[in-house]
Amino acid sequence: MNILPRISPFQQRRLSLLDRMQVAGGGVAVIPTAPERIRNRDTSFPYRADSYFHYLTGFPEPEAVLVLIAGDQPQSMLFCRDKDIDKEIWDGFRYGPAGACEAFGFDAAHSIKEFDAKLAELLADQPALWFSLGHDSAWDARITAALNAVRAQTRSGKRAPAVLHDVRATLDEMRLVKDGHEITLMQQAARIAGAAHRRAMQFTAPGKFEHEVEAEFLHEFRRQGSQYPAYTPIVAGGANACVLHYVDNNRALKDGDLLLIDAGCEVDGYASDITRTFPVNGRFSGPQADVYDLVLEAQAAAIAAIQPGANFLDPHNAAVRILAQGMIDLKLLEGSVDTVIETETYKRFYMHRTSHWLGLDVHDAGEYRSGEAWRALLPGMALTVEPGCYIRPGDDVPEAFWNIGVRIEDDVLVTAEGCDILTIDTPKKIAAIEALMAK
Repeated sequence: MNILPRISPFQQRRLSLLDRMQVAGGGVAVIPTAPERIRNRDTSFPYRADSYFHYLTGFPEPEAVLVLIAGDQPQSMLFCRDKDIDKEIWDGFRYGPAGACEAFGFDAAHSIKEFDAKLAELLADQPALWFSLGHDSAWDARITAALNAVRAQTRSGKRAPAVLHDVRATLDEMRLVKDGHEITLMQQAARIAGAAHRRAMQFTAPGKFEHEVEAEFLHEFRRQGSQYPAYTPIVAGGANACVLHYVDNNRALKDGDLLLIDAGCEVDGYASDITRTFPVNGRFSGPQADVYDLVLEAQAAAIAAIQPGANFLDPHNAAVRILAQGMIDLKLLEGSVDTVIETETYKRFYMHRTSHWLGLDVHDAGEYRSGEAWRALLPGMALTVEPGCYIRPGDDVPEAFWNIGVRIEDDVLVTAEGCDILTIDTPKKIAAIEALMAK
């Protein structure tokens, strides 16, 4: 009995992209990875591959380019750094073309030094080029030079591609629906981030600093195998919680304040994104509990709206209706729910969307509209659900609510039956939070 070799998720995605390219008329796709970035003088930032490149290759090294050739005999080709023992002594292991070809399942691999010379050959007589023009000026120049090199051979019978496709637009559609490999990694990222949030709740106390709590997250992320935070953590005590992207994380935590933490991690490139809000001293005050329960109710309504066939905006609309009514009940706003929504006065206290796509990027790839309509949700799509309420002081705002900022965020996967909450193990009911903090 012949046993077919198992192909990796990365190979399967390359084949899927090649199929889409062939249906559209064929051509050559060029997908470079991200360059290394200098932090200061001769020190680099920790390297992270370009998300599109990683999605198709899993190859972790800089100075690499994927080339896909669609046609009757589709081909995937990698250009990467040469094997160099001397450099490996200083900077670590390199696959080299032969090693990369074997380890990652490419049809061919070449030295990155050969790329510019070979690119013109690869583009000659191809019907289309699949590339993301405008994202990197240096790459735009390299592609233009290769096209001009082909055009210079017109009298020899060579033809340059006549059509340009934005390869990222096609990949965005592919990345919207996660495969099993991606879901497993996102579940791991959610589990690790959830553990970090639970650790932070038990660590927090009046007098500690925001950066001390942040350190607990970073420790737990690395301890459990996450490579990086998915974004700069937000650790915002008291009035800082009313600054949506507060990242200074340098203030002392005060007794009686709430602490809003928005923090997630990456596992093999895939992000989690969780926000929890809890009292520094472990007990919600009456006004804090009122605002918190309102946001929790709004989140529950948004999650209930997530199911196949619903559109992307349905969870947001469900959350806004609950929040608008709550703002009226708490004397933050006046008028009917419909009026508050139509006039958008609720945006004084809730000014952002309820969801965004989640995956290889914390604000993941994919359009939110399909034509003029909001995109329909499909099984395999992953999104956040993060309503909030941020109450700054004002003459028309009851003083008991001043500087209360609450956001509750979970990561949700659309399923055939409805949705799964990937971050379900992170406490968010008041009783559960207070019980955990009391331990």
